[in-house]
Amino acid sequence: MHRISTLRVSPICLGGNVFGWTADPAASEAILDAFADAGGNFIDTADVYSSWVPGHRGGESETIIGGWLRHHGGRDGIVVATKVAKHPIHRGLRPANIKICLDGSRRRLGVETIDLYYAHEDDPHVPTAEWLGVFDQLVRSGAVRHYGLSNFTPARVAEVIEVATAEGLALPVAVQPQYNLVHRAEVESSGLAALCAEHHLAIVPYYGLAAGFLTGKYARGESAHGPRAARVRSFATDAGFDVVDAVVGVADELGVEPATVALAWLRQQPGVTAPIASASSVEQLPAIMAAADLKLSRSQAHRLTKASASFA
Repeated sequence: MHRISTLRVSPICLGGNVFGWTADPAASEAILDAFADAGGNFIDTADVYSSWVPGHRGGESETIIGGWLRHHGGRDGIVVATKVAKHPIHRGLRPANIKICLDGSRRRLGVETIDLYYAHEDDPHVPTAEWLGVFDQLVRSGAVRHYGLSNFTPARVAEVIEVATAEGLALPVAVQPQYNLVHRAEVESSGLAALCAEHHLAIVPYYGLAAGFLTGKYARGESAHGPRAARVRSFATDAGFDVVDAVVGVADELGVEPATVALAWLRQQPGVTAPIASASSVEQLPAIMAAADLKLSRSQAHRLTKASASFA
């Protein structure tokens, strides 16, 4: 187990964005069962999941996770992270909006206290001290254990820390950027990694498998298909496929799946506490969970880092 402040979390975080989308409720509960049975305890969701599906309003993922928690007596030790600010009806970080969204998330999850509550995106229209004051109140009241920042630039993360310190408010404990072998600069070259190290912020990266691109299931020259096709196409360049080839090469050496290698590389990067990866079926989960124990050799890690250098 790793630590995010007082939270003890597994080295792999299960992404809940697929619940109610590419995984129906029954499949989602089976995935959650398998994840917990394999030693996982860290689950990531958001109030906006899965509002992009026709007929959905957002909150479907939280509802499924909440039902699973109830069906299993709360599952002692499970750590649930959710987010506010991107819901299509309740967008942004206005204080009243945060409180409305928090109540909705708690109701859907069936919990009194949310373990880790992220600001899902920045809101330049609300003074920083104003929305930070609300997060501080939520922490002090026990509605939230800790809060984090998702999709914030390094400059804004630094400003949040500066304002919170000056005002005597609760500090964030985690950041959630996009980070993977074909998207490195946002963390490595921007100064975010150094900032997190300086202020003891856990890095909990999303898109650890680049929307499935790093699993090796897409062939060079082949058109991406499926619900994530648009996102995958942005990675499916010659340079991107060169990285996939390196991942597959290391995976073949080790006798493991490419997904295991890609997540193991990410897990070994400085400051990373737990990469987020999602599974649409139970069959996809073993390769994800195997990354928790796989230790790449220095040579293998170097080959992957070198192959993906153009993305750093």
